[in-house]
Amino acid sequence: MDVFECIRDRRTVREFKPDPVPEEIVDRLLQAARWAPSSSNSQPWHFVVVQERATIEQLGVIATQGPFLGEAPLAIAVVMSDATRPDLDGGRALQQMEIMAWSEGMGTCFIGFRDPNQQVQVKELLGVPQEMTLITVLPFGYRLNGPKGAGVARKPLSEIAHRGRFGVDYASS
Repeated sequence: MDVFECIRDRRTVREFKPDPVPEEIVDRLLQAARWAPSSSNSQPWHFVVVQERATIEQLGVIATQGPFLGEAPLAIAVVMSDATRPDLDGGRALQQMEIMAWSEGMGTCFIGFRDPNQQVQVKELLGVPQEMTLITVLPFGYRLNGPKGAGVARKPLSEIAHRGRFGVDYASS
């Protein structure tokens, strides 16, 4: 799949087939994440791969804003240690996993654990030291249904891109 097409066509997925994700695909997701750029090449990430059904179901209970996490056959927690920019570096790594998943016919959805108590619960469940930063737990699986529609309309470049200075119209060449 062409990289641009994969980026353009990727959709958030909240419904998964129960089929397990093969280990070689899990490895490709992790490889994609580890090749992400990071601030000063610090590579501050750690990934907790969760495939045990009971643990995934518990994560779904904790994730009040994303209980569908409990239905996924695979979950990967993105955790940062000693990062200058944990959200930026973690976001880069997880985006690469999202794109890799889409290219493999799978999907995922960012799960935010905004409540500090949820963060504590997830860290305890997965054995993550409390001083580390939990970015997310991504559910992964093969899409139950095909992409729905063409996705959300995007603003045209004329509204969001500027040439040379803010406010100067960008005219694509």
